[in-house]
Amino acid sequence: MKDLTTGKEGKLIFDFAAPMLLGSVFQQLFNVVDSFVVGNYVGKEALAAVGASFPVIFVMVSMIIGIVMGTTVVISQYFGADDLLKVRRAIDTMYIYSTIAGITASVAGFILSEPLLRLLGLPEEIMPQATQYLRIYLSGIVIFFGYNGTSAILRGLGDSKTPLYFLVIATMANIILDLLFVAVLRMGVAGAAYATLIANGFAFVLAIIWLNNTHKVIRIAIKGLHFDREIFRQSIRIGLPTGIQHTLVAIGALVLMGIVNTFGTNVIAGFSVAVRLDSLATIPAMSFSQALSTFVGQNIGANKHERIRAGLISTVRMALIVTIITTIFIILSGRFLMGLFTNDTEVIRLGSQYLTIVSMFYIIFTLMFIYNGVMRGAGDTLLPMFFSLFSLWIIRIPMAYFLSGKIGASGIWWAIPASWLVGLALSFGYYKTGCWKNRAVVKYQDNI
Repeated sequence: MKDLTTGKEGKLIFDFAAPMLLGSVFQQLFNVVDSFVVGNYVGKEALAAVGASFPVIFVMVSMIIGIVMGTTVVISQYFGADDLLKVRRAIDTMYIYSTIAGITASVAGFILSEPLLRLLGLPEEIMPQATQYLRIYLSGIVIFFGYNGTSAILRGLGDSKTPLYFLVIATMANIILDLLFVAVLRMGVAGAAYATLIANGFAFVLAIIWLNNTHKVIRIAIKGLHFDREIFRQSIRIGLPTGIQHTLVAIGALVLMGIVNTFGTNVIAGFSVAVRLDSLATIPAMSFSQALSTFVGQNIGANKHERIRAGLISTVRMALIVTIITTIFIILSGRFLMGLFTNDTEVIRLGSQYLTIVSMFYIIFTLMFIYNGVMRGAGDTLLPMFFSLFSLWIIRIPMAYFLSGKIGASGIWWAIPASWLVGLALSFGYYKTGCWKNRAVVKYQDNI
């Protein structure tokens, strides 16, 4: 556990963000490795099937992810206030509701897999493999909730290193199992799905054993769990807007995928790979944003509001340096990176076109995420939710539909940074009002 309420703001945030950045890279490697192995050992139809499945997975898990993020904010603020009893109750409460939600999502996902994919208008030659991959993946989604919930708790306590260690283990296991199941045993997309589930389950079990024997606060056991209604209410107040935001963003991704699907297998495959690479490139922004959220949460909990602006300025400087380097790398190496996943020249061309267009606007994406991170750490998630939904549903999707009809698939690519520009303008404007400062869980008399 790490106290972020004393010491040099920039150094604290960097030291906290660095393991999260590495962890996010390994997390995204789960998706990238699946696509890499399937694309090279099965074919572009299987590659497209795996890629088309991820927006559906995102829909199934988005709500609970948002609520878990709300619990992380609650934990960080109580930890900043040195109220360890409330911290323990928040942890218990999160495990109870995330387990129930995970089981529900697993059942619903298995039943709804094929109908959702058909609703997207997926080409018939991709449908059987996409359905198979999705059903296997979603059947074990409760493992995903437990594993990622544990990581979220640790981050709320200021510990970003321990989740990294278990994530490295999970990723290495996933790579080995992917190659075994797909390349050696020729299990196709089913092998990739099983590899991911087994790897996550293995890392989660190791995490439970290690934490129960070494951690001062976290004890993961069925017996003795305490559900706290007030903490759950606070978590819902903070997390529900984020959960709704994630869910509607995920549904938006489904709609966007539906537009992509109208262009056929080559565009689906190119888009699927490019999005995986894009998700890796945007990790620095998200990692610095998450680190800043925890920093803001702890300092608000400790009633040290004066440290927040200094932390924000330091975070912007660090994140922009990393983002500029990332942008240059993606622009120069886009075609080479696409070629690692497939040898189909048209798929490579379409994917590298996406990467070139979108990467030019990574700075906008980074700033948007960082300002949202400040507000999320303060416990203010409602208006940022509306900003995100406005930029997606009013800007990105209509523009993607309109431009793709005029200039082809590249119109979809241009709609993405356009929505980031609008999102940044709205988030920055709201940050400047200062209204977000009044949404804290922990209240002090001089701030009321």
